[in-house]
Amino acid sequence: MTDTTSQIRVRFAPSPTGYVHIGSLRTALFEFLFARKNNGKLVLRIEDTDRTRLVEGAVDNLLKVMKQLGIEFDEGFYLDENNQVKERGELAPYLQSQRLPLYQKHALELISKGHAYYCFCSEERLEEVRKEQVALKKPPMYDRKCRNLTKEQIEEEMAKIREQGRNPVVRFAIPLEGQTVIHDLIYGDITYENKILDDHVLLKSDGFPTYHLAVVIDDHFMQISHIIRGEEWMPSTPKHVLLYQAFNWQIPLMAHIPLIVNPDKTKLSKRQGDVAVEDFLNKGYLKEALVNFVAFLGWNPKTEQEIFSMQDLISQFDLAKINKAAAIFDTNKLDWMNGLYIRSRTDRELTDLLIPYWQKSGVDTQKFKRGFLEAITVLEKERLKKLSEIGERTKYFFALPEYDASLLVWKKADATDAKNKLSMLTDLLSGFSENKFIKAELEKEIKDFIANNNFDNGSVLWPMRAALTGMQASPPPFDVAAVLALGYGKDEVIKRLQTGMDKL
Repeated sequence: MTDTTSQIRVRFAPSPTGYVHIGSLRTALFEFLFARKNNGKLVLRIEDTDRTRLVEGAVDNLLKVMKQLGIEFDEGFYLDENNQVKERGELAPYLQSQRLPLYQKHALELISKGHAYYCFCSEERLEEVRKEQVALKKPPMYDRKCRNLTKEQIEEEMAKIREQGRNPVVRFAIPLEGQTVIHDLIYGDITYENKILDDHVLLKSDGFPTYHLAVVIDDHFMQISHIIRGEEWMPSTPKHVLLYQAFNWQIPLMAHIPLIVNPDKTKLSKRQGDVAVEDFLNKGYLKEALVNFVAFLGWNPKTEQEIFSMQDLISQFDLAKINKAAAIFDTNKLDWMNGLYIRSRTDRELTDLLIPYWQKSGVDTQKFKRGFLEAITVLEKERLKKLSEIGERTKYFFALPEYDASLLVWKKADATDAKNKLSMLTDLLSGFSENKFIKAELEKEIKDFIANNNFDNGSVLWPMRAALTGMQASPPPFDVAAVLALGYGKDEVIKRLQTGMDKL
């Protein structure tokens, strides 16, 4: 067998079919952490042999997302300083569609060694065979009609299909007896009976390889030492092991990582809005929180620590700590973790992050003083789970929303009482100077006012808060009044209380 490089080399090999799936992010992250932990190399190879599923711009998008999240590739494709897609590495090309002669050469080599054969069957015949097998409740697979054709029969069939404008496919001749064992670093040894494996296609009639042929050839020539991929590829792995053996090549070490499932154990949806990494970033999940969360999808550091920097993840990552059980994608856990990261930002940093989300909600942030925006940030910081919530949660600071008069009425009071309390509050606050409109002063004065009049807290504070915000739920009225006064002056507070009285 040939020797592979002694250096650890892993590859991330996505197909350019659109958005970046959360499962793809996890695979890339685990490979990146493993490579960095072991002073190895991470190769980015693009598998574009399925020409029907290609999406223009998918590679650019993939690279932008990975760069944003801090996942770097040592070879293959990357973005230069002008965000243009470039390629680097001595084993180029890293795009499968540019490696066709290599695949075709090795497919012919397998034929010459008796490990593969030409198949001339039409799509119609294959469909008939499949239907018959399904009707007999047999697993659908190729019936090997072309496997033992003589040289003369091959020449005759080749002439026939060439006249029809078709080319044959090349199929792998799976051993008809024996077993194939996968030595998996996570699941241990897994044995497959060869007789249940299909003589799968290696080279399609258009000259493009199937995934099975291309992945084995590329991993060999790109000197990949470890293959880390999703558990869903496990059924394909015996086919790959047999191909390595047919070529007499050294088999890379393999680690299949568990599926990601919803909390109800159903498979994670593939709808873009549910699993696209870009969607999570656009919703205002911080990149550090998303990386931290995704790292825990199937990996357990075996410590109490839950918040990890990228460097922490690198230093503690170990394939032995990957679970065999499916990983549960719990958005509640993600929200909790994102909240921790949000609160770890300074008020200034968080305000900078929130400004684009205010702007998306229609707020012209340039019209407002920076101090006003930061005061709103401070008020919501402890409550935010994701940045995109800020527009809806704080819209009343920029314009009082329409609301029904019933909102102003405390549950233990009535409309007349609410109006009286707002009137008394208006008189009280009108006498305050501007510099008294700070939270501590407002809270002291209003609580003294309530106590001195033997009022119920709710009967005063509920209509005050509702009049200031027009919202069913919001921060305490002292905080809101102080921030409103900071942004507009005390007259805005008085005006909103007056609006509340008018409604009643």
